Amino acid sequence: MPTGPQANLDADTVADFGREWARFDQSQVSEAELAQMFESYFAIFPWRDLPPGAEGFDAGCGSGRWAGLVAPRVGILHCVDASAAALAVASDRLAGAGNVTLHLASLDAMPLADASQDFGYSLGVLHHLPDTEAGLAACARKLKPGAPFLAYIYYAFDNRPAWFRALWRLSDGLRRLLAPAPFRVKSLVADVIAALVYWPLARAARLIEALGGKPDALPLAAYRKRSFYVMRNDALDRFGTRLERRFTARQIEAMMREAGLTDIRFSPTAPFWCAVGRRGPIRTVEPIPS
Repeated sequence: MPTGPQANLDADTVADFGREWARFDQSQVSEAELAQMFESYFAIFPWRDLPPGAEGFDAGCGSGRWAGLVAPRVGILHCVDASAAALAVASDRLAGAGNVTLHLASLDAMPLADASQDFGYSLGVLHHLPDTEAGLAACARKLKPGAPFLAYIYYAFDNRPAWFRALWRLSDGLRRLLAPAPFRVKSLVADVIAALVYWPLARAARLIEALGGKPDALPLAAYRKRSFYVMRNDALDRFGTRLERRFTARQIEAMMREAGLTDIRFSPTAPFWCAVGRRGPIRTVEPIPS
């Protein structure tokens, strides 16, 4: 795995995610909750268009929680991650999946031939790279023409009002202060945030919905059906990550098109932004006659 200055990764961010997945290995998430989260990401993925025995990749597999649900639907699944600690967790989780291969590599060094894959996906990873655009392009290069690619990239709250974006700026200030702290410290603080912020707001949204209201516009309303374990995990992910970039839907679409993806569609529901596109025709450069 490349770890030098040319690798498209931040070593501290990779190390923190390894520690995060070791702490939150998803063993306490129920199958029903995991399936609900999986469906929220993959709702727009064109499963029916995959060929029999499809071969594809999970770019930044982390704990392997999504790979565990993708593997039974496909022929071969390559799980790629830059963290050896994360792959150790994924290895345990996917031990019974005989069609899964784990690869320790950054996304710009995936050991897969270009134009070889029938599908790919990368959820919650590309926005943690120093060069998100290059990471997306590296994924797209592995796809066959017409193959779908699903990406979840942090949104820039472009579909939210000004007050919502102002709240995010305050929270991002806290992230910048907390993220460089020792892992144990930021884990503890993230647990406190989950207990004092995530849980009350999520349960308030759940109550509003039970009373017939529509809480989707409220902060953290998407967690109204999530367990406290998931809230703790996501609070650490949100406030403990050193490198984070955010993009509008228009910027994500532009990056996807630049990477050679076409037929781009965005999910209209949370989490934002989930988008799927297809690898367009592969451009070939004709040699200049001598």
